[in-house]
Amino acid sequence: MLKQLFKQECLCVLLFFISTPLFADDTWPQWRGPDRTGISTTSVPDQWPDQLTKVWQINVGEGHSGSLVANKKVFVFTRQNDREVATCFDLKTGKPIWQQSNDAPYKMNSAARGHGKGPKSTPVLFGEKLYTLGISGILSCFEANSGELKWRKDFSKQFTGALPLYGTAMSPLIANGLLIAHIGGHDNGSLKAFDAKTGEIKWSWSDDGPAYTSPIIATFDGIEQIVTQTQNKCISLALKTGELLWQLPYTTAWEQNIVTPVVFGDTVIFSGLKKGTEAYRPKHSDTGWTIERIWHNEDESMYMSSPVLTDALLFGFAHTQKGHFFCLNAQNGKRLWQSEGRQSDQAAIISAGNVLLCQNSEGELIVIRKNLERFDPIAQYQVANSPTWAPPTLIDGHLLVKDASHLTLWRLQ
Repeated sequence: MLKQLFKQECLCVLLFFISTPLFADDTWPQWRGPDRTGISTTSVPDQWPDQLTKVWQINVGEGHSGSLVANKKVFVFTRQNDREVATCFDLKTGKPIWQQSNDAPYKMNSAARGHGKGPKSTPVLFGEKLYTLGISGILSCFEANSGELKWRKDFSKQFTGALPLYGTAMSPLIANGLLIAHIGGHDNGSLKAFDAKTGEIKWSWSDDGPAYTSPIIATFDGIEQIVTQTQNKCISLALKTGELLWQLPYTTAWEQNIVTPVVFGDTVIFSGLKKGTEAYRPKHSDTGWTIERIWHNEDESMYMSSPVLTDALLFGFAHTQKGHFFCLNAQNGKRLWQSEGRQSDQAAIISAGNVLLCQNSEGELIVIRKNLERFDPIAQYQVANSPTWAPPTLIDGHLLVKDASHLTLWRLQ
């Protein structure tokens, strides 16, 4: 009888309300989670079920932007025809709370038509505000509770004809009340800090165009800095002033710098298409900053997937051999294991407890035990029937999955 009830979606949702407590840990406010690292502290099953339970599914529109969660609400940023749409839903029921949209026609580069017209940039939540960055460079701030538009800046007009070759994809971040976003495009862009409340520009750095990398905040030698990949470089800027601290030349085939940097102790780890993976140590002295390469693993290159770091282990997904998972020792770059190839075109990785949740672009969720010695998958589920290029969102034993047009909430236990 119980199995029959679970086959009926409406009764499944009802049983969920009755038997499951309110979401205890429901915060996923930005790209790659609470700390922008792909690491979650929420609970996951000790024993994984044969199947996951679908709580609800809603049609939200196209795009590869990740969903956000805060205060029992879900926020998604998608495309519906020629409009970019920000929508807020109730987390428990999937019912809409508010929706805002704006005109955003966009002509996709022929080399990336298979990925659609976006948006690709994951928004950020801060101080009861939602911030979105559209594929053509429209930066908006909304009241998270009501959807009221607080301010908007349309950089698609300022940088006409100079958008990134494959559309804006970097996900903004907020630190010290500043909203950081790299706007503009190919050979013509500016990494800017905005007052998050007003949208006022506080500083700008305009020496390179944007890549598709999302920046992070790191502290080296006591100085808080923004670290990212741009079109042709890896750079660090002082958070307070935007001053360039250090830089490395860094170019990839077809100018596709994408991978989010990862900090390990006093080093920062970069990777890119056919570039391998390498760690650098920035140092500050009276004469300025120097950057020293500590190790370089030439065999493991990441393309559209960013790694996670736990307990000195770097887990990632490489584009070679038609896609494979790997684990490196973050202290010296030595490979500890590598999976077989032909895993997928892309995978988004979340670290939770003693496992990795890896969602590939074919709508599969692979649960991998963190193992020093071997690739150790322990469960696999089909969580979508269309491509899943948007990263998943993990909150309190539940997973939000965005496919080509739908958002689905799955219960993990």
